[in-house]
Amino acid sequence: MKTVRRLYFYLVAFISIEVVIWGLINLLRSIVSQTVGGTAETLARALALILVGLPIFLFHWLWAQRLSASDDEERTASLRAIFFYGILIGTLIPLIQNLLALVNRTLLGIVRLEPSRAVFGGTQTAPDNLIAIAINGLVALYFWSLVRREWASLPARDNFADARRLYRYVWVIYTLLMTIFGAQQILAYIFYVPSGVLGELTRETIVNGVSLLLIGTPLWIYSWGVIQRSLAETAERDSNLRLAILYILSLSGVITVLTAGATVLRVILSSLLGAQWMFSDFINQIGGPISIGVPLGAVWAYYGGWLNRHIESIAEPVRQAGMKRVYYYILSALGLGGTFFGVALLIRFMIDLFTGSYLVLPGTGYAGLSKSIGIIVAWLPLWLVTWRALQAEASAESDAGDHARRSIVRRAYLYLALFAGVIGGMISAVAFVFRLINTALSGQSQAGFLPTLLNDLQLVILFAVLLVYHLIVMRRDGRSAAAALARKQGAFKVLVVDSGMGFADSIRLAVTKLAPNVPMTVTAKQPRGKFDALVMTGSRLLDAPRWIRAFKGPRIIVPDEAEGLLWAGGVGPNPFQRAALAVRQLAEGQGVRQRAGGSGWMIVIYIAAALFGLEFLLGIFGLVVSTFVR
Repeated sequence: MKTVRRLYFYLVAFISIEVVIWGLINLLRSIVSQTVGGTAETLARALALILVGLPIFLFHWLWAQRLSASDDEERTASLRAIFFYGILIGTLIPLIQNLLALVNRTLLGIVRLEPSRAVFGGTQTAPDNLIAIAINGLVALYFWSLVRREWASLPARDNFADARRLYRYVWVIYTLLMTIFGAQQILAYIFYVPSGVLGELTRETIVNGVSLLLIGTPLWIYSWGVIQRSLAETAERDSNLRLAILYILSLSGVITVLTAGATVLRVILSSLLGAQWMFSDFINQIGGPISIGVPLGAVWAYYGGWLNRHIESIAEPVRQAGMKRVYYYILSALGLGGTFFGVALLIRFMIDLFTGSYLVLPGTGYAGLSKSIGIIVAWLPLWLVTWRALQAEASAESDAGDHARRSIVRRAYLYLALFAGVIGGMISAVAFVFRLINTALSGQSQAGFLPTLLNDLQLVILFAVLLVYHLIVMRRDGRSAAAALARKQGAFKVLVVDSGMGFADSIRLAVTKLAPNVPMTVTAKQPRGKFDALVMTGSRLLDAPRWIRAFKGPRIIVPDEAEGLLWAGGVGPNPFQRAALAVRQLAEGQGVRQRAGGSGWMIVIYIAAALFGLEFLLGIFGLVVSTFVR
């Protein structure tokens, strides 16, 4: 109930303060400048926003402040932290955007270009921007002072620390995007050779790029510096959010650089194969991919290095290997997908060429051949390097190799490849059979029947090769993993302390299902020999003899119903299965994983981080598309 109430008050307060902010901005703009209109309608709209939004904000905000002053739970709530840092983002980013518009138009004026050519705020004036900067800045200053005051008096800071961490990384990604886009604009202009065609790049491109760099780069350096200095705290250094951001930035760089490389190779090969381009056309063709590939290559190199440092700082070898494994399997999947696409294009080109359906126009060269070779040359090395390393790791006859073979990441990768092989092969086979049956029933073939049919067949074969290869790899992993697990389980001896009432039989049955090779000894007295783990009921533990209390290995306690014995949370379903799972995990050297509680709002924070990361990827994708598709 408190969470729902909290969500209502802070959400309404957030929306209403934004309404008031932009009402004030529009009011002052209509008074100072005529660009907003200066009409009665504009003035009435601005006053309506203020007169309606301000009382609503004050009511909900003062109520939230009163609750937080009297209740520590309210003061330390995740929603309150998200509200504070959300308000800072909602005011400071518009402030920066208006500052960028002001600087951009000023630089355009210096070089005597029209202000309307600015990348942002081309139709605004200096008073428009200064008013927005002032109002947003004052509101941000007020809430920033409140946040600093809260930090000084918080009894528990975990929720605020989580929200602040997300806030910082939002700034890093936002300012990094500005820097990347600015560098891309400058490089695009450098690699541009005028050819006299309307709609080409003009001088405002480099001015816009310089403006983005002037604003974005110092802010990115500052934001990233704040995060780097915060790594002195263990929670910041070990946060999953940091790891996810490093993955996103590194992989964005990889994808963009290899895509740009494939495009440049296509242009070069087309030229070598007979395409007759003027020098200006050739430079313009490769200039777009280079302009986006160079800044994203720098992002890949820089954040890829920090990702490696982050992984190497993990003291636990198994966890460290798992983090590297995630990165390399993603790279392998990207390389495999790119290679598959390139090979399919190459075979399609050969089919079209030998069936006579490929038309080579004078001066164009073999466009299909150059495109497919460019893609293969760019993506095949990535797959070969990463996949060979992953195969070598999984083939090792050691604990590390066993962990690699049984890792969820490897299984997901292999099943994804099997899924692609089955579904892709099925779709291609349906298309192949459909064309045959349709032609047989109609008695006539459509234009281009043979090359289309052969293309469907080659896709069936390629998907079948993909499926069979990864199926072989999976079966080999299964045999190796089964043999390794059997050896580990066979060497792990378990002692079951029988307390009657069928306890020993229930444990034996559960362990046999989950870990059939684990040897078990059942006894009610002190046994002979050495054992690796002990399983017993909780009631027996209360009056356990000395030899049980002196047992040095892990003791797996099964909650049971006994007179006068109450378990917090109850006995729960399937206690024997949970005990058997613990036995299997110990036998396989994994360690027993216990359930741990956590803040439900952390899910919201990580979803927000994932959405912002997706926005970053979409921003990069937009740059790539706008650069390559022209």
